[in-house]
Amino acid sequence: MKTKLRNTFLILVSTLTLSACQTSVSQNQATQTTDLPVAKVILDSDGDGVPDDIDECPGTPINIVPDEQGCPSYSDDNLGVKIEYRAFFAKGSSELSKEYQLELDKVAQKLQEYNTATMRIEAHASTDEVSAVDAVLQPNALSRNRALIVKNYLIMQHQIDPNRLSTFSYGAEQPIAPSDTEEGKSMNRRVYGLATEPKDRVAHHNQNDSKSDICVKF
Repeated sequence: MKTKLRNTFLILVSTLTLSACQTSVSQNQATQTTDLPVAKVILDSDGDGVPDDIDECPGTPINIVPDEQGCPSYSDDNLGVKIEYRAFFAKGSSELSKEYQLELDKVAQKLQEYNTATMRIEAHASTDEVSAVDAVLQPNALSRNRALIVKNYLIMQHQIDPNRLSTFSYGAEQPIAPSDTEEGKSMNRRVYGLATEPKDRVAHHNQNDSKSDICVKF
């Protein structure tokens, strides 16, 4: 009888011990968390390998090698000069402020010095400057005016041959900053100009001058 009671007691103790272990394991499992990797989406709209948040030249054509800012990269071996120009505008305006006129004067001086260089002028607008009506009736009208104001300034003030200047208007299609803040919108109201001259077209300046291989940023 005593043996039977002792066996029953041992079985009860074992059962309680096993139950406690299972509860402990179950509680530990419930409190464990797993840190899963979070995928960060990096946008590169034009596929040039430069993320949109630092790409200063969205819309880079296919097969063009960009620089670190996402702008077309030109080898010094092939260029006599490379000049970049940037101007920003007030909302709804295509008026070139005095500050950017002075910077454009510097570009014009280089265009006169390197008289076979050509300049590509790209103009843009912010989303809050383009209405649905404008998009239908006058697509990219504001950005086109901004490009033309820069082109005409070079022609009228510095007598740059218009055949050396090409203009492109993109409206609000290629922002360089988020359009949900005023600061971002102001950065998108812009003109970007790039003047280049291949070495095989260099004329009327000293080709042996070390300054012939320059990149001028304003």
